[in-house]
Order: sequence, then structure tokens, then C-alpha cells
Amino acid sequence: MHEAGEILLTLFTVLLAAGIGRVISLRLNIPFVVGEILTGVAIGPSVLGLVHESEFLRVLSELGAVFLLFTVGLETDVREMIKVGFPAVLAGTLGVVFPFAGGFAFARQFGSNFIEAAFLGTALVATSVGITSKVLLELDALKERYSRVILGAAVLDDILAMLLLAGVLGLKAGGISAGEVLVPLLTALLFVAIFMFGIPLLLKRFLSERKRIEFVQSPILPVITFLFGLSALSTYIGLAAIIGAFLAGLTVSELREYYRIEEEVAPIYALFSPFFFVFIGLQLDIRIFLRPETLTLIVLITILAIVTKFAGASLGAFTLGRQEATIIGAGMVPRGEVGILVAGLGLNLKVISMDVFGIVVAMSILTTLTTPPVLACLINKLREKQERVPAATR
Repeated sequence: MHEAGEILLTLFTVLLAAGIGRVISLRLNIPFVVGEILTGVAIGPSVLGLVHESEFLRVLSELGAVFLLFTVGLETDVREMIKVGFPAVLAGTLGVVFPFAGGFAFARQFGSNFIEAAFLGTALVATSVGITSKVLLELDALKERYSRVILGAAVLDDILAMLLLAGVLGLKAGGISAGEVLVPLLTALLFVAIFMFGIPLLLKRFLSERKRIEFVQSPILPVITFLFGLSALSTYIGLAAIIGAFLAGLTVSELREYYRIEEEVAPIYALFSPFFFVFIGLQLDIRIFLRPETLTLIVLITILAIVTKFAGASLGAFTLGRQEATIIGAGMVPRGEVGILVAGLGLNLKVISMDVFGIVVAMSILTTLTTPPVLACLINKLREKQERVPAATR
């Protein structure tokens, strides 16, 4: 088949699968993300074999994640995020410490060497905020306090994961200096501080005086240019592209009073976001579940990943009350593409085996699949409680 024809057929298959996944999700009353991931598994190499992993799909998946987090940033108020600074920092920090310590201890207990155990611990650390963000968007919950804590904690989570990964890679190379850890850490913190707080607040002040920025025809081209630029810059300083996308959304959100940015971005987001979730499903090889010893390890690692992340993040947010802390803990659970990325790096460096890589991939996807319905249930329960309280006081 002609190369252009193959690409178009792949696009058709993925988008059709995503659409079918959404219909199934609607019928079963579960979040769309679950249906899209499961249809990704179905059309992937381990079931129907209609679509295989490729660099082309990987790029589209990354674009889907970028537009997803940009949309989340657009819906987020910087001033409201500042108000939840302490619980977000504590939830993010404990949400890193607990999974890393748990993963490291587990691997050592099962005979892994120090470096392999450190890689497994690091793979359990970073939250895939894209999964949780999708659920929060679907439930129109992005303006809630717990959502702002999750987003703030996830940004810190990514920075600390980068620091841990740098440390583990340094150990693999035979040593690491304080400067090799501190310089990238401080650079990442400065980058986040400037674009999370500094630039949006300066733009707000500028707009309050000028009222409007004049664009030729539409602001969408300069906005997307800024989005791609900041996402790329984020990767160059060691963070995920989605962190830069989220920060770009925070900055551009200051233009919402003057331009219909969300309406113009929505069709682009709707086109690319399915590739992100379907691609996650494509990466799961269900044959890994056929070996009893591997299946046992997958179950144990997945339980460990859920319990340690939930315990750390919810404990960090305890000052917000039990129900909100529970939502925050659940929202930080999915690992998604981040855990797969770390495990893939370990496999390429021959630090972890193919079996361990497969286990981490399965864990990442299982935590991604289990989180959305649980998170939706917890949020709906909190809303029901909040609706009953005012009714009881009338």
C-alpha cells in the first residue's frame, strides 16, 4: 500500500476506535478515557493487530497530551492555585517519597540490584496528570479546590521525578555530583515559577491597562505557536512537554476575557486527544498476563503503586478534609505514559529486564484504567453531600 494510504488508514482506524470507545463508555456510564484506552488495546498488536506502535502515532499521542494539558491550563486560575500552595506541595512531595520507597524496597526484596530497584522506584513516582485532567474536564470540576491541588502537586511531582531520574542515571554512570542534581532542579523550579505565576500575573496587569491585544484575524496562530514553543522548552530543561503545555494554558487563560480562545482550541483538542489515550492501549501486550509468575508480580506492583501514591498524596492533603484528600489521592494514582517512559529508558540502558519493563507497562496502564471510574465516583459522592447540606439548612 502507498505510504500516504497507510497513514490515512491508521488515522481512520484510531479515530474510529476512539469513537466506538466513547459510545461504549456512554452506554456503560464510565469516563470516555477508559473506553478509548480499551479500544486501543483491541486494535493493537496483542488483539486484532490493526494498528502498531510507530513514531508517527507517538508524535500524535504527544500532541494529544499537549493540547489536553493546554486546555486544562486555560480552565485554571493562577490566583486560585496560589491559595492551595501548601497542600499541593505536601501532596506532591509525599506522593513521590512513598512510591519511590515502596518500589525500591519491593524490588530489593525480590532480588533486584540497587540500580534496578532505584529504576523501579522511579517508574512508580510520576503521575500522569493527563488521565486525571481528562476526567476533571468531563465532570466540569477543574475549578474545584481539589483539582487545583492535584494539578499543582502533579507539576511538583514531575520535577521531583526528573531529579530522581537524574540521580539514578548518575549512579548508573558511576557517580553524580551535587551540581549535576541542583542545577537542573533549580532551572526547572525557576521555569515553573516564571510561567505559572510571574508571566500570567504580568499579562493580567498589562491587559487591565491596555484592555486588549490586537491580532491579525485570530489569536489562534500565535497562541499555538506559544504553546509549542513552551512545550519544547520544557523538554529541553528535563521536564515533560505536558508541563510546558499546562503552563502555556495558564498564561493564555488571561486572554479569555477578550478572546474566545477555548472555542477556537476545542476542535483541535477534540482531534488530537484520542490519539493520546488510544496509544496508551496500543502499548499493552495482554500476552504478558498468560504467565502466572509475571501476572502475580503485575498484581503486586499495581497494588503497591496505587496504595503508596494514594497514601502519600492524600496524607499531604489531609488539611482539606477526608473527602477532598481522598479525591486528591485517587487523582494522583495514574502513571500512564510517564512510568512507561522511565521503564523504557531503563530497558534501553540494560538496567532492567524485558520482564520488568512489561510489568511496569502493565502497571501504568492498569492504574490508568482503574483511576477514572473511581475518581468520578468520589467526585459525584462529594457533590451529592454538598447538595444535601444546603438543602438541610433551608
